[in-house]
Amino acid sequence: MVGMKDKIEVALKDAFAPTHLNVQDVSESHRGHAGFQEGGESHFDVVIRSAAFEGMSRLAQHRAIHKALGPDIVGAIHALALDVKSDRSVG
Repeated sequence: MVGMKDKIEVALKDAFAPTHLNVQDVSESHRGHAGFQEGGESHFDVVIRSAAFEGMSRLAQHRAIHKALGPDIVGAIHALALDVKSDRSVG
């Protein structure tokens, strides 16, 4: 069975061909908070760098990521923290 972290990574790689991608399941740090589920896979931090984000506003970047993940992934998780930059804005 493919985990949610892997699903997120595959979807983002397919959509944005990132030069850097780090997806972390940080669910355990939210134990006792809203949306926590035993076994994790409820809260994720994503750091992504891709030329695909060049010229996009922060809102447009986040919308593009949510669209790439699709309703099945977005609907299955509680929280998604995004650190998004184009390759040119890294430095």
